Amino acid sequence: MAQTIEELRSAAAAITDAANWLAQQFSDAGSTDPVPEAQPEKKPELTLEQVRAVLADKSRAGHTASVRELLQKYGAAKLSQVDPKHYEALMKDAEVIGNAT
Repeated sequence: MAQTIEELRSAAAAITDAANWLAQQFSDAGSTDPVPEAQPEKKPELTLEQVRAVLADKSRAGHTASVRELLQKYGAAKLSQVDPKHYEALMKDAEVIGNAT
């Protein structure tokens, strides 16, 4: 039993030495545990095809004039002339077409 106790003490000392060595190695680096910065979740960008599909549905539902007005609001006579940076806003505006409150 005495031999087992001595082996446990030896193992504990080895673990303590290893822990101290690791602590020294990482504290010398001048940083604590690096925490990755949270990346803001990006929404996938809308494509021309996605916007076209929504506007085509609105047009087929009888709202062609409203779709044309919406395109003109973004400075275009047709969808391909709309700057892609405006697609998200255009889609939000298109959502209300035909939704009478």
